[in-house]
Amino acid sequence: MAYQVIIPAAGQGKRMGAGRNKLFLTLETIPVLIHTLRVFEQDTECSGIILSIHPQDKESFNELLTEYRISKVTHLVHGGKERQDSVYNGVKVIQADGIVLVHDGARPFVTLDTVHELVKAAESSGAAIAAVPVKDTIKKAENLLVSETIERSSLWAVQTPQAFRVSILRKAHEYAVEEQFTGTDDASLVERLPHKVVIIEGDYDNIKLTTPEDMFFAEAILKKRKQLG
Repeated sequence: MAYQVIIPAAGQGKRMGAGRNKLFLTLETIPVLIHTLRVFEQDTECSGIILSIHPQDKESFNELLTEYRISKVTHLVHGGKERQDSVYNGVKVIQADGIVLVHDGARPFVTLDTVHELVKAAESSGAAIAAVPVKDTIKKAENLLVSETIERSSLWAVQTPQAFRVSILRKAHEYAVEEQFTGTDDASLVERLPHKVVIIEGDYDNIKLTTPEDMFFAEAILKKRKQLG
């Protein structure tokens, strides 16, 4: 089934310390954003890409899209103060119901297998997220004193993409605005409707590039993928 994808790309990436939008940083000479966009550009099921951007970056984004021949971007919408606002601005330009994905521009290693599984799950359930089982022991602490060790067998580290029926995601964002609620991801808004969210097991390579150290991991992932063909 065809889907659209919203990619919030307005952040300034302060933790990356690059002094500019981190999506313009390069991996093997190619901008991070282009690595991400190419996943959806090559997918015949993707009918359109909506980028939420900072207005001051519009010219730079247009130049990248032209240079790397990315043709599926249908809208460049203004990002908001919070990531949640940027996604909602993307939702607002979608006319018909269907499936929409929300994906971090700084996650360039998502696979089409994961994308297609999410779309299929969202078709039947209305909401699905990519996540991986937590590997580490997790402890809750207060003032650097451990108060509890959390049973990790039920814990998942959430990634993107997250997939939704458009009508459900729109309703969730409208409700969040009404309640003045800010969530950590779109699924948390959907959960508050309430609506059940299905987990699709993702890939540990699907990292989000947030700090300078992540760029080293990204280079390693690219190298591994080349070796595996």
